[in-house]
Amino acid sequence: MFGKTRPPLRVVADNSRGSEGAPWGGGPPRAAEGGLWDIAAEVRRLVVGQNEALDGILPYLDAYRAGLAPEGRPAGVFLLLGPTGTGKTKTVESLAQAAHGDAKCVVKVNCGEFQLDHEVAKLIGAPPGYLGHRETQPLLTQSRLAAATSARLNLALVLFDEIEKAAPSLVRLLLGVLDKGVLRLGDGTSVDFERTFVFFTSNLGARNIERHLRPRFTFAGCGAARETSGQKLHHLAVEAARRFFPPEFMNRVDAVFTYQPLSAGSLERILDQLIGEIQTQISTRLMSRQFLLDVRPSARRLLLDRGTSPEYGARELKRALFRFLLHPLSAMVVDQRIPPGATVRVQAARNGARLAFRIGDRERAGREQAA
Repeated sequence: MFGKTRPPLRVVADNSRGSEGAPWGGGPPRAAEGGLWDIAAEVRRLVVGQNEALDGILPYLDAYRAGLAPEGRPAGVFLLLGPTGTGKTKTVESLAQAAHGDAKCVVKVNCGEFQLDHEVAKLIGAPPGYLGHRETQPLLTQSRLAAATSARLNLALVLFDEIEKAAPSLVRLLLGVLDKGVLRLGDGTSVDFERTFVFFTSNLGARNIERHLRPRFTFAGCGAARETSGQKLHHLAVEAARRFFPPEFMNRVDAVFTYQPLSAGSLERILDQLIGEIQTQISTRLMSRQFLLDVRPSARRLLLDRGTSPEYGARELKRALFRFLLHPLSAMVVDQRIPPGATVRVQAARNGARLAFRIGDRERAGREQAA
């Protein structure tokens, strides 16, 4: 029957199209309230600069919600490769936000915590009769998967973050999950993974990618580097994964995606999102003391210049935003230097090394406060 036939492994670079090849077979999921395209549109709004990866992942969501997902195995198994800070974990969190209303609605396994074979027992629990059986409760249980679903979509998202850091025994343990959709716990009970998307993230090949990009990496030039290097970076990442993981693991992955370094335009969009999140926090947490942020182009350029690096991608941008914008702004709030309803204009200081904050309202218009 169709549910027993595996779709071929699809390896997709970020700059290549091809969203065909969705899986088939399987029973219908629980009815959803919202439309499929509402979820897809929200994911695309949240994940910036990786459209081709989304073009490959979202069809598996189509198949699941149509009741045509494969039987006897997870509804989708994905390996997300590429440098840090390019949106791999963000993709999973955004799916959770769009599907379940909470970005934290993910069963996340930090594989760096399972680098030794004996630590893997924490995932499935110790067998009865072994020392510590009662104290070692399994981390991957049916109840935990159920808690990661919602009334809108009966699908749990399971993330094995930085899978290359895990002990080889963890990869071997997961082979049965990826093939049969079942995890056998230490006490002999089983966990059903049929109604799950399983994601693996990895930075394998990131150092080779960094060396390939470093000679020409600047904020202004990262878009050109992306266009000329997409296929090369894809090749570097996938070859590193094939050298590291056993063939049995790679053959059980439905699709491999290589996340490319973010373009200048993507970084600008991410900065807009991050500033928008700060404004939302100001509005929802400060209540009657809320104010408006007006971040000028000169401030945005400073944040992008200081927050762009080939090693950390958008994560460096978050650090720069905290250092140059959020921290000084927090000090002004604590000191009650911002009147309720004021507009805080943020621009680069004359020395170009920090941001300057100008508070504008009826009583204090024109007063500039540099943090």
